[in-house]
Amino acid sequence: MKFALFLGCTIPRRVQQYDLSARAVLGRLGIDVVDIREFNCCGYPMKNSDFKTSILFAARNLALAEKQGLDIMTLCMCCFGSLKKANHLMKQDSSLRDEINTLLVQEGLEYKGNIDVTHFLSVLHKGIGPAALKEKIIRPFKDLKIATHYGCHALRPSDITQFDNAVAPVLFDQLVEATGAKSINWPLKLECCGAPLLGINDELSMDLTERKLANGKESGADYLCVGCPWCQVQFDIVQEMMTSLRGTNHRLPSILYPQLLGLAMGIDGDTLGIKMNKIDISGIEAFSS
Repeated sequence: MKFALFLGCTIPRRVQQYDLSARAVLGRLGIDVVDIREFNCCGYPMKNSDFKTSILFAARNLALAEKQGLDIMTLCMCCFGSLKKANHLMKQDSSLRDEINTLLVQEGLEYKGNIDVTHFLSVLHKGIGPAALKEKIIRPFKDLKIATHYGCHALRPSDITQFDNAVAPVLFDQLVEATGAKSINWPLKLECCGAPLLGINDELSMDLTERKLANGKESGADYLCVGCPWCQVQFDIVQEMMTSLRGTNHRLPSILYPQLLGLAMGIDGDTLGIKMNKIDISGIEAFSS
């Protein structure tokens, strides 16, 4: 398998450990990734203010990958949702496609709709499979309870993203349990992390985060596990910030899925960027044999 790896804007700036750990895991699994330096923003930040521009940004990325004959794999849920929706709309609406292509042609690009967009977790679940992943585990976790946080943009709109059942998803839970950890049931599992409101309504953003952290802790989780940089920022950096601003200290650390999987595969913590997380997650290694 070979993909164009789409990092988006947030990972290189704020969650570099996601890039490091994902590449380490993909390398062990024999999945090749190509970096396209001309990639730009996915268009997500502009979707509610300038729809056509957001589609143009997404379509340019799609056309760049298409030029190399590669499907796109994203690490970010927002980028996944944005690129997936643009791909869907451009395929369905010929007038929109023609309008966007008149702009792309100025760079020698053309969107034809011959590639797909997938997420890192989908590649692991559908391309490799939980059973095959389990065979790669050399240090399985034991007695580790994980609260999976799916994020919003991979699940909805489900007819476009086709990631998993939007009401009762299992993909992420099965990937977690391939490492030997237990994925717990928790009531607020599918609720928003609060990240979209940060910078707009910080109090409400932190309220949503605090509810999820408290619920995960009360449900017995040792750690949260995420597959999106925005969710990781909220549960890691913002959780740390909330400790000083609000005096709350739920201390439910968040680990990125490739960090969790990588540790179980025997990849060292430095390679996975474990120390780059704001809240210390080094204690998770005590759960592996």
